[in-house]
Amino acid sequence: MISVVIPTYNAEATLGPTLTALVPAVVDGIVQEAILVDGGSTDETCGIAEAAGTRLIRTKLGRGTQLQAGAAAARGDWLLFLHADTVLSPGWAEEAEAFMERVAKGRRAPAAAAFRFALDDDGMMPRLLESLVALRCFLFALPYGDQGLLISRNLYRELGGFRPMPLMEDVDLVRRLKRRQLVMLQSRAVTSGIRYRREGYVGRSLRNLCCMLLYYLHVPTRVLARLYG
Repeated sequence: MISVVIPTYNAEATLGPTLTALVPAVVDGIVQEAILVDGGSTDETCGIAEAAGTRLIRTKLGRGTQLQAGAAAARGDWLLFLHADTVLSPGWAEEAEAFMERVAKGRRAPAAAAFRFALDDDGMMPRLLESLVALRCFLFALPYGDQGLLISRNLYRELGGFRPMPLMEDVDLVRRLKRRQLVMLQSRAVTSGIRYRREGYVGRSLRNLCCMLLYYLHVPTRVLARLYG
């Protein structure tokens, strides 16, 4: 069924919950394998992955390169690309399975799916940011990588897959989808709020927006990666 591909770099603080959320889907046979593609971690990331029984691939650092390598190694008919600090909420697997079944039986055209963005933090600012992300997805059909991306192997290949980019690899791929080829699922992808708490919600959000604007102005992604931090 699903091969989950997770790019990592020094992700020991968040990887455990990300993998734990996949366990029920593994038991039910919905997730066939979890592939962790590490970009040279110096902490316990790889040890956590090995203890959890994931397939571990080592490659050079760069999310696009790592995701590309994971997809090439995957055996499932469906690919789920997931960040190492994102925890899928209970019930995600059943909703994903229903979506895949509709595609398989021809009840809807081939499509990819992303989850609702949520932050693992309390307060007004996290809820405001979640609302803004929901609005962006509604208006522009543009989920980011921290919302996950569930896509069939055939559609992934048809789109040309991830490109070896250090940043914006998620936007680059999703923009190649037509609006009718993207479905927003109701299950949440709950992302760690550590970065926002450390840098401040306004500062982090402005930095993300700046990177996006510069990307559309064709600034090289290696430059954006340094700005993103």
